[in-house]
Amino acid sequence: MIREVWPAARDLTDDDLEQLYRYPADPRWLAVNFVSSTDGAITVEGRSGGLSTLADRIVYRLGNDLADVVLVGAGTAMAEGFEGMRPDAATAERRRRFGLAPIAPVAVVTTGRSLPADAPVITKAAVPTLVFTCSAAPPALREAWAAHGARVFVVGELSVPAERVVSTLVAEGLGRIDCEGGPRLFGSLIEAGLVDEFRLTVAPFLVAGTSTRAAFGPVVDPAALELASVLTDGASVLLRYLAIR
Repeated sequence: MIREVWPAARDLTDDDLEQLYRYPADPRWLAVNFVSSTDGAITVEGRSGGLSTLADRIVYRLGNDLADVVLVGAGTAMAEGFEGMRPDAATAERRRRFGLAPIAPVAVVTTGRSLPADAPVITKAAVPTLVFTCSAAPPALREAWAAHGARVFVVGELSVPAERVVSTLVAEGLGRIDCEGGPRLFGSLIEAGLVDEFRLTVAPFLVAGTSTRAAFGPVVDPAALELASVLTDGASVLLRYLAIR
């Protein structure tokens, strides 16, 4: 059972969770999802799965289910073995009720170095994956992504500007964006002022090690957030923060 402890104290039904984690009616809403150990690690042996708990998996699924598109960096897509979304009956029904397309595509950001032509996120996806890259990526690689079924968008020269990625997604009618990392992509979204909501699960583990932080990139003026909700299942703590504009 997941319980809200702030701003109200109450046990939550599935409907309650859907309302908390649904995306607003804004033309664009970008929510970033991360799980962290209590001492700040975001991976165990290079993957986040070792930190995920039942409560985290519930809200992680809501992020996928209620989004138009799932946005991820190429390194994270490869490390986590992303293969695209495959809705089960419950997800299909949820997406139908919220007026969403049957399957959310994955959008992958890469300069070309970490996304092979036969990446599972492209070749095993049920709907075409959107690959955002730059003109510095080898033309043959860009052609190979497309040959394997991806839609390829060249939005920069030497890098992939976060602003161009997000504006293109909105233009494609994919304005409810569920970002699942990694740290460099998250950092670029923070730098560009594009994060509307940060959803963080603090999992009940101590990890130590050398795992990186959730966001990595240039130092920016701290972006102020306001706490929207605090949930718990008695072990994990599920936090939602909204950007203060």
